[in-house]
Amino acid sequence: MIPSRPTSRVPRPGFSHNIPLLNIFAALKMALLPMAIITLFWKDQIGLSLAEILLLQSIFSLATLLMEFPSGYLSDRLGYRFALNLACLFGMTGWTTYTFAGSFSGVLAAEIQLGISYAFISGSDSALLYETLRHDGREEHYARYDGRMTAWAQIGEAGGAIGAGVLYAWFPLLPFFLQVGIWISALVVCRQLKEIPSRPRKIGSHLHEALRIALKAFIHSPGLRFTILFAALLGLASFYPVWLIQPYMQSLDVPLVWFGPIWALANLCVSFGSIISHRIQYHLGARGTCLLLLGLLVAGYSGLAFTHMLWGFAFYFLLTLMRGIQGPFLRLALQQQSARYERASILSLKSLVFRFGFVITGPLVGILADHSGLSLCFLALLISQCLLVTVVIRPFLGSTASLWGTRPLH
Repeated sequence: MIPSRPTSRVPRPGFSHNIPLLNIFAALKMALLPMAIITLFWKDQIGLSLAEILLLQSIFSLATLLMEFPSGYLSDRLGYRFALNLACLFGMTGWTTYTFAGSFSGVLAAEIQLGISYAFISGSDSALLYETLRHDGREEHYARYDGRMTAWAQIGEAGGAIGAGVLYAWFPLLPFFLQVGIWISALVVCRQLKEIPSRPRKIGSHLHEALRIALKAFIHSPGLRFTILFAALLGLASFYPVWLIQPYMQSLDVPLVWFGPIWALANLCVSFGSIISHRIQYHLGARGTCLLLLGLLVAGYSGLAFTHMLWGFAFYFLLTLMRGIQGPFLRLALQQQSARYERASILSLKSLVFRFGFVITGPLVGILADHSGLSLCFLALLISQCLLVTVVIRPFLGSTASLWGTRPLH
């Protein structure tokens, strides 16, 4: 719930430095220099079609999917700091592999390692942030700090994207070499994080404990179930255009030198959305926030589907704004419904559902874009995503009403 006044509790010293370190790590993990030109790299340097690119991303999602829940469970048991350090090592090896890739299989090997890396990050950084705030008696401010951490991440991605087009034009592999150095820096930062102490918890069987958490998330807790589903649907709605916007801009004859700044501006929109997310929730309430998210989805996809002018890519910014707003809003709902030893696991289950959805639908979206064109593809996504999100909003609000201080909808 959004607090009406600041807490009077005095933070306990020793762990609050985790917060700026997590912000720096968020910026580094998302300072992805190759991302602004990655689709062009796959098409022009490796020779992949859009269908192969979406298939590649589906395999990436599958690798992440298979590791999501195990990595979250290990993070809850072995420590969030341990998981983040391991993620940095996989990030370093994954981008190093990219520098040697010359075919679909080489790119696939790199993507699998990066998928494992992001699986270990998924949930661990957010859980460590929440536990740090809880230890300091400030957990009610989680949405605000989560929004700031997301903002740092998007500023990092925006900063990495600004000169990506120039670097790529100069030497296509240069962004990938620099990316390895960024992950080395991220490892240095993670080594300075401190684990939050907790009481030892005896577990008879790790398999049974993992099953208990999964059953709670998907069966026994409607609030968790519909929050996870709602987050996954909104995540997919903002994720498909990530892989389609570059060929879309290419079809509009957008100059290559614009690609980096446009990518940077898109990420700044995510950053802005995440910063104002808790304020939007405070002023509009949970229901108003959900309707705003749906409205941004409709406007963004409608613009991409029906606009064929040079500036048409600007509608993509509405989808990135939606992505920024929904992140802290729904992660707060998940954190409030989770206990200490299941926090990262449940956040990872949310990512697992998202990844599973993309594994199933990603290649189909790529095939549709290849054979029917991007405009028809965006139109199909507009109709399908709006219908699915609309269906989920009501049960989400009803099952989480106690979190927002409202009555369930009838």
